Amino acid sequence: MPNRERVTVAGVGMTRFGKYSDRGVRSLAEEAVGDALKDAGVAPKDVEAVFFSNAIAGLITGQEMIRGQVALRNTGILGVPLFNVENACASASSAFHLAWMAIQSGLYDVTLAVGAEKMTHPDKGLTFRAIGTAVDLDQLRELKARMSSGDKKPEIEGGGEKKSFFMDIYAASTREYMKISGATANTFADIAVKSHAFGALNPKAQFHDRVTREQVLAAREVSPPLTVMMCSPIGDGAAAAVLMSEKYARRLGIATPVEVRASVIFSGRDRAADEPTALERVTKRAYEVAGVGPSDINVLEVHDAAAPAELISCEELGLCARGDGPKFLASGAMDLGGAHVVNPSGGLLSKGHPIGATGIAQIVEIVDQLRGRCGARQVNGARIGLTENGGGFLGRDAAAMSVHIFSR
Repeated sequence: MPNRERVTVAGVGMTRFGKYSDRGVRSLAEEAVGDALKDAGVAPKDVEAVFFSNAIAGLITGQEMIRGQVALRNTGILGVPLFNVENACASASSAFHLAWMAIQSGLYDVTLAVGAEKMTHPDKGLTFRAIGTAVDLDQLRELKARMSSGDKKPEIEGGGEKKSFFMDIYAASTREYMKISGATANTFADIAVKSHAFGALNPKAQFHDRVTREQVLAAREVSPPLTVMMCSPIGDGAAAAVLMSEKYARRLGIATPVEVRASVIFSGRDRAADEPTALERVTKRAYEVAGVGPSDINVLEVHDAAAPAELISCEELGLCARGDGPKFLASGAMDLGGAHVVNPSGGLLSKGHPIGATGIAQIVEIVDQLRGRCGARQVNGARIGLTENGGGFLGRDAAAMSVHIFSR
């Protein structure tokens, strides 16, 4: 389509991720939105459309409908078009994509993407049941059959009340990955060690403690070979981004706009084991749109809901060959000073994973990295960054998968 508007990110904001017994979705969203507007140098009246992401408030608080209008009613933004977006753990990146599309189409000059989630609840089983709805519930029996090949039977009675049965799904995929890559539990522990080291440098991260391989391996087992420190935590938080057309940002004199080079989202599909995954399909398209390749990416935020997913994502993003994830990690390429620094925010493992906010929080980190304002975890000279955010499961595939590429 000719004459597409170029889209920039003019401002970002987010709360610290964590467990907030005294705060709800509204409070968290208000903080993130206020910070993003201030960062962009615009007022609420300048926002022309809003895309609000939340995944599980309907089950946690009972606010099933008009979540965005309720969360943002005190911000001064209401009165413009507002769309509520849900796509499991990819909800926030989906909201960002729609905000991007609204500007690229030429319809608006300023849009706002917001993701907010309140996951903590006195009844932890309620949170696990809510997370467990991100699959085709008619396929639970099939999922149980796939996961039962492990050394330990998965605990998914009643939809999984003792833990998120998503970790049983990740564990099953991990066992398959270990066969083709030679990865061991030590490998995944090292991912967690790296994530916690980065989290210690990020004031917005849920965890600030450094850990050792031995501590990760000795932690409570969730689903073999995953220990609790190899799994993303339950948490609350919000993130927001102000998007602008390039011409509008130039008119306002935005000092450090970050260009959205590609915004691609595909749904998953029922596929054979030898067919491309959703991430492989999205990655191919995103690189084509952005006009870059994996060797050009300086810094990435990938969807490490469980530690092994970080390596699998790096392979499917083309950063290393299939099965070479453990070698890629051992090479130091993913750490500060490496060619492709992965999850400098601490990732989902340490920064946290309030699922309706995660995709935009990843974008916040990449925008801050490209603007050179990440302090001790700054990737020197970063010019091109990428986020990968997936949501739910559908058969052997992610139900939703997104890749965004940014540059300065």
